Amino acid sequence: MGENNPIKFIHDVGAGGLSNALPELIHDSGLGATFELREIDSADRSMSPMQIWCCEAQERYVMAVGEESMNKFTAICHRERCGFSVVGRGAGSSEQEEKKLILLDRESKDNSTVIDLPLSVLFGKPPRMTRVVDSRKLKLPTMDSSLTTYLPSLATNRAELLGEAAKRVLSLPAVGSKSFLITIGDRTVGGLTARDQMVGRWQTPVSDVAVTATALAQGLKTGEAMAMGEKPTLALISPGASARMAVAESLMNLAAADLVDRLSRVKLSANWMSASSHPGEGAAIYEAVEAIGMHLCPQLGISIPVGKDSMSMKMKWKDDSGAKEVTAPMSLVISAFAPVQNYRKTWTPALRHPEDVGDTVLMFVDLSFGRKALGGSALAQVFNQVGSECPDIRDIEIFKDFFDATQQLQEAGIVLAYHDRSDGGLFTTLAEMMFAGRCGVEIMLDGICPDLNTSSFVETLFNEELGAVFQVRKEHEIQFRSCFATCGPPAGLIHKIGRVSERPKQNLAIYYKASVVYRNTRSNLQQTWASTSYHMQKMRDNAACADQEFANILDDADPGLSWNPTFDPKDHAQPFLTSLTSLSPFSNKPRVAILREQGVNSQAEMAFAFNTAGFAAVDVHMTDIISGRVSLSSFVGLAACGGFSYGDVLGAGQGWAKSVLLHESTRHEFQTFFQRPDTFALGVCNGCQFLSRLSSLIPGAENWPTFERNASEQYEGRVAMVRISDPDPTNPSVFLHGMHGSSFPIAVAHGEGRASFVASPTDPQSFVASGLAPVQYVDNATLKPTMKYPFNPNGSPEGIAGVRSANGRVLAIMPHPERTIMNGIASWLPAKAEEWGDIGPWGRVFFSARRWVG
Repeated sequence: MGENNPIKFIHDVGAGGLSNALPELIHDSGLGATFELREIDSADRSMSPMQIWCCEAQERYVMAVGEESMNKFTAICHRERCGFSVVGRGAGSSEQEEKKLILLDRESKDNSTVIDLPLSVLFGKPPRMTRVVDSRKLKLPTMDSSLTTYLPSLATNRAELLGEAAKRVLSLPAVGSKSFLITIGDRTVGGLTARDQMVGRWQTPVSDVAVTATALAQGLKTGEAMAMGEKPTLALISPGASARMAVAESLMNLAAADLVDRLSRVKLSANWMSASSHPGEGAAIYEAVEAIGMHLCPQLGISIPVGKDSMSMKMKWKDDSGAKEVTAPMSLVISAFAPVQNYRKTWTPALRHPEDVGDTVLMFVDLSFGRKALGGSALAQVFNQVGSECPDIRDIEIFKDFFDATQQLQEAGIVLAYHDRSDGGLFTTLAEMMFAGRCGVEIMLDGICPDLNTSSFVETLFNEELGAVFQVRKEHEIQFRSCFATCGPPAGLIHKIGRVSERPKQNLAIYYKASVVYRNTRSNLQQTWASTSYHMQKMRDNAACADQEFANILDDADPGLSWNPTFDPKDHAQPFLTSLTSLSPFSNKPRVAILREQGVNSQAEMAFAFNTAGFAAVDVHMTDIISGRVSLSSFVGLAACGGFSYGDVLGAGQGWAKSVLLHESTRHEFQTFFQRPDTFALGVCNGCQFLSRLSSLIPGAENWPTFERNASEQYEGRVAMVRISDPDPTNPSVFLHGMHGSSFPIAVAHGEGRASFVASPTDPQSFVASGLAPVQYVDNATLKPTMKYPFNPNGSPEGIAGVRSANGRVLAIMPHPERTIMNGIASWLPAKAEEWGDIGPWGRVFFSARRWVG
């Protein structure tokens, strides 16, 4: 609302609760204030004044609202069903010298004034804190890189030693798959996610960087990138190295994005954690802060404008056996942010098959110049060690030159895959690249390993020094090396270490001077890497679903996701006259109500999709209709959006529908809309559940199922294959013109998407046969409807993902076609996607509706 915004100041509620947030709000506004404690919303009336004042419930904000704007503010809150309380009023002006915080409790009989305090007491400058701390160097044993100390029974068998080391490292939670956490979160909301954790056709969670588009706008390719870095174990050896490596790791991950001016536009956020009163830890955090704040970041030209700290990372208690304490080592989590030139050009670790791109080579850039410290590594952890020497940034100027080289490589467009060396070392880097590409690799260690000793192989494969692996075409090897010319390149920086095998071969084969040092299949290694995640998922979710997903890893023949449109995505399916008039400023575009309820969060991308197709999208909240402020009579279309309505409680779509069915005037409004022959309606996710519960009002929807809890018993955030069916030209769907027979991936984000026919007069088979299930989940190989998890993520019978009315004017679909409208906004896209223009194939749904309106 610009200058007319009723909110003058806003502050989130965090540590200290309102006792911190409200005083800070008025202090920053230059005012004093009087607050009434009992105006603060509280479900428990027995709470004491201190409990209410200091409660740290964090899903709250405090705001300063202009007195003259309260009516406007109140109207907005009522429209959004957003609860609020007027808890006090500002007092005084910024010129007054003394401003006071006064807290009243009208229910107190003895003392109604709980606090009466000058703000200068709260916010006066405290004396500077000084501490005298002692540095402490832990005496840690050197890591035995031969591993024979830890595995004496395998001392004479190098292959088994390497195999055991690989198995343990890949199973370590810090190294292994995090799929069990990633798939229970919504990663596609907003329609701007260009790069999420899941990479490639097989949706492998190995992405280095997160990338989002700047805005929902055609032709715009700019965006933002975010990556993280943390190396807490190194702090036991060297706090300074730990901090430097956390920064370096975040930047190496960020390098996968097409950054604007590479390092110069990067900003960092630093989250420090320390038990600063523990012996040695105060000195440790001082050393770490100095290492990056005074030295590394200034040398890199990077600032750390934001961050936070937790300085009490120690717990003490007593039990029957005596006093206990647990102390966490100093740790730093770095989040790195930077603007992106083209969000479509983000590198991923997914290797490309030679059948698709020709012969390729794997190039290893070693920023440690052959150093191989194992201290603090995943390998050390799995053998209950720490080590005495740890990785570090060996040459800051070369590190900066590496980013200049990546800029040139982005401009050259020759990198096919990229992955930095981090947790688990070079072995894990190569293995994860294999997993993402479902291919095999042949690795030659001759140039990076000095001899045949087991120690040399272990140090080479499992050290976590800085470095990265690139896949480029064989014909581009010289050009790749030339991009590093700005830094010499010094000897020992660039190594050609291998190649990607032909498609049928899915093995990791490691050679030294033509002898096989290690060999294992992709499927065995990936199951080991996924095993920790699998067991967590199996305990938490439906065990049968977890078993199916784990077993899918063994299927070498799985072709993964594919885009198979039966139409030209560049063809927007609109008559010539419509295309002209939709662009005319003098024509009235058909209006679509973008319908929201409390908590819905997909309205922006839904509105963009309809606007792009030539509609005028109008924001409509359910309170607008219930109150009579808005009538559906002025709309040709209605889109019920997805998200977390009613705080994402179970049965949220049903609750949304009840707000229609139990209000007589609102019920009549919707029924009249659905009965008009010139209207259409689309419901997605929560909106699909909503429409399914309104089936009694929708002509031709009497056989619809309801949508219940997923068979996995878990929220599913996935990308799944669906097939489109619209075979009857005499009674087509409004939304699927020319899409019959198409199959492509779609974003899934719901906990209750399983079609249930318990309350329906028909059965799933008959329902599908009648043509009322136009969207079905299919497997990757046959593209036929499936019940197999996670290809069918919610367990719907016959793979039902969406339903339509008999007349084709209403479509209710659980997955999200509106979230991948812009080309490049998808977890995986084929190379041919560049030919589609600015709008991807799912845009056809909305262009079809515009064509139908005429």
